[in-house]
Amino acid sequence: MSARRSLRSRLTLLVAAAVTLAIAVCAVLCWFVVRAELLRQVERSLDGRPQGVDWIGPYCPGVPGDPGEITGRRLPPRLPPIQLVYADGGRCVVGSTPVRVTPADLALTHGPPGGRAFRNGVTDGGEEVRVMTKNVRPGVAVMESRSLEEVHATLATLAWILAGVTALGVLGAASAGLLVSRTALRPVGRLTEAVEYVARTEDLGTRIPVEGTDEIARLGVSFNAMTTALAGSRERQRRLIADAGHELRTPLTSLRTNVDLLLRSENTGRPLDAAPKRRLLANLKAQFEEMSTLVGDLLQLSRSEDEHEPHVEVAFHDVVEAAVRRARPRAPDTSIEVELGPWYVLGDQAALERAVVNLLDNAVKFSADGAGPVSVRLRDGELTVRDHGPGIPGEELPYVFDRFWRSSSARGMPGSGLGLAIVAKAVRDAGGEVNLENAAGGGVLARVRLPGSPTRSPGSPVA
Repeated sequence: MSARRSLRSRLTLLVAAAVTLAIAVCAVLCWFVVRAELLRQVERSLDGRPQGVDWIGPYCPGVPGDPGEITGRRLPPRLPPIQLVYADGGRCVVGSTPVRVTPADLALTHGPPGGRAFRNGVTDGGEEVRVMTKNVRPGVAVMESRSLEEVHATLATLAWILAGVTALGVLGAASAGLLVSRTALRPVGRLTEAVEYVARTEDLGTRIPVEGTDEIARLGVSFNAMTTALAGSRERQRRLIADAGHELRTPLTSLRTNVDLLLRSENTGRPLDAAPKRRLLANLKAQFEEMSTLVGDLLQLSRSEDEHEPHVEVAFHDVVEAAVRRARPRAPDTSIEVELGPWYVLGDQAALERAVVNLLDNAVKFSADGAGPVSVRLRDGELTVRDHGPGIPGEELPYVFDRFWRSSSARGMPGSGLGLAIVAKAVRDAGGEVNLENAAGGGVLARVRLPGSPTRSPGSPVA
């Protein structure tokens, strides 16, 4: 049943129940405190009376004395409710209120003189009284009692008063709980409305006003940050689709043109000569390879941050050496100078190797036609790749790692503009950083810094 209630009703019930419980506990404690105080007053009144037994002589057998001789005055016409208890269990009642004797009273007759005890007792007629039993001489104890009728009447009146206060407290607690729940949950209500609005309209530009620094405010800040991140992700996805469509349109158009040419030549009965046909087929193959590379790059970039192979310890110097071996056949006329020091990192070996290959491909692409050698250095965890090409205009450097971005000097060369974006993602996944800058004397210098160690961790397998 509670699972079907709203949060506001549950909070109201909790507040009302907590306040009601507190009032009830206070009322019960108050009743017991007043009861104890009233009983103490009765006991003080009993303890304040004279407890000698000499004046009882004329009334109880075996007790000597005459009231005139002992007290110097005659007894009052009305005797107090007192009775004597003897060690053998007998009793002598003075007055008209005999009280039932208990074993505890008899035990006091055997104790030292002056011993006393208070208890609730019952008269022979069934009336509840407060009894004080006191040993006044060996084998004799005095029991004096006082009716508790007034005490019970006072406690009953107090109980009704406290019950009324508790009832009013319940109503007040329910009202306070409703007010507290409305006030406390008002920001939650605004947040709920905003979430429902976003779910209904998919408007990620919705923002929640944030007031204060409490948990509700932090929840609002988190929601605003989430919608901002989702809006950014949607925009990046839209741009990726648009850019991918633009990049795929050119090779697809070229492929369709070449395929149409082949079909037309066959359908018209005028087949192409062997040499032009070989060039056309080679062109088709190159375009297919370009499209395959582009699709692979898109798949690589579309993975989220946690969609990668488990990181293991990788000998980064071996990764760079393998990338250099792959890059040499692609640029037989370009010299690649290599100087590698040992460095072990945690990462994905395949992703890191592809990143280094992309850096080398860019370097050899701009170092063609005798522009100069490509220098590859790995020292203390920093990999540098330098070419001697035309460099990158300073105003374009902030955009070099954007997807599909291409420098104005590279737009006539093959490529999709995704290579450096893949480099940035692979390095970032490994916990490092990468940047490009124009080198002194011309060319571009790429720096990759990865956290690691020059020695392999003991007992750790190396990929």
